[in-house]
Amino acid sequence: MRQSGILPDSRIAELFDSGALSAPRKRDADQIQPASLDLRLGETAYRVRASFLPGPEHRVDEKLERLKLHEIDLTGGAVLETGCVYLVPLLESLKLPADVSASANPKSSTGRLDIFTRVMTDYGAEFDQIPAGYEGPLYLEVSPRTFPIIARTGSRLSQIRFRIGSSLLGEDALEKLHARETLVASEVPNISDGGIGLSIDLLGGKGGLIGYRGKHHTGLVDVDRRDAQDVLDFWEPLHDRGDGELILDPDEFYILASREAVHVPPDFAAEMTPFDPLVGEFRVHYAGFFDPGFGHSAAGGLGSRAVLEVRSHEVPFILGHGQMVGRLVYEHMLAHPDALYGADLKSNYQAQGLKLSKHFRAP
Repeated sequence: MRQSGILPDSRIAELFDSGALSAPRKRDADQIQPASLDLRLGETAYRVRASFLPGPEHRVDEKLERLKLHEIDLTGGAVLETGCVYLVPLLESLKLPADVSASANPKSSTGRLDIFTRVMTDYGAEFDQIPAGYEGPLYLEVSPRTFPIIARTGSRLSQIRFRIGSSLLGEDALEKLHARETLVASEVPNISDGGIGLSIDLLGGKGGLIGYRGKHHTGLVDVDRRDAQDVLDFWEPLHDRGDGELILDPDEFYILASREAVHVPPDFAAEMTPFDPLVGEFRVHYAGFFDPGFGHSAAGGLGSRAVLEVRSHEVPFILGHGQMVGRLVYEHMLAHPDALYGADLKSNYQAQGLKLSKHFRAP
């Protein structure tokens, strides 16, 4: 076993057994993923005036008392409106060992619904980062951007990864791993800044479909219901018009796909990082975790592409086919996970091409 790395599913279960992870209700049977844990909403959502961080001198509840506008009971399900910011205490709390730190990200389905989420801790100076040895509650900031949603106690919008030490692969190690395992299906991989580049597909597949743009003034999306909504009630399909370009309108939300297939070998985990903003005023991929086994042929994932949640800021921006839009960084697993994404789990997005979240019926 390695001395540093991302904790696999078996070690996450041990955190529960040791009391490092705790919750007032029994763990969901499918809550632990190969390299992460789904976090569950608690019983109350607080509508707040604005997003905030507690800072190194305050607990979250101290600032919440001053900034909350009203409380919403989530036990029977409740509507969270677009354009509003909510803070939800999570069911899970932590008492981490001194050598274990963590980071959080929205779940894939959360990102594809354009629900902006970030995890907060007491005395935290940054979002989604939990220092080694942290003891205390966890909170989730939730802000639906495109569709109003229904959520409830136990809904899972975010996920957390635990790690010991530094496990990030440097560029030399990344080049060697790519030569051995083909991390992205690219003839000339762009490996720099500690990651391997991904580009955008704007030619599409069958029928020239290249993506979707979220509609405004839609109905509700229940975050816990699969195949419940018609695609065309919420999304405008986008097709290639022969020029391999797409103009991103400011503050519109797009679902697009990478040109390259992505592969995460079983002993590694990956994370998508937004591309350098100096190359364009747009953001890709709210939900950045790729579990061990994603795109792995032995796990049924041959040809799995990254689905990208794209939003332009301030000014219209023209994307061109093959333009680089993000990077994947890879980390060692501390040990081989018991279950792999796709092969051993009912994973929603294995072997995917361009795909909306699980809430929408396939057209």
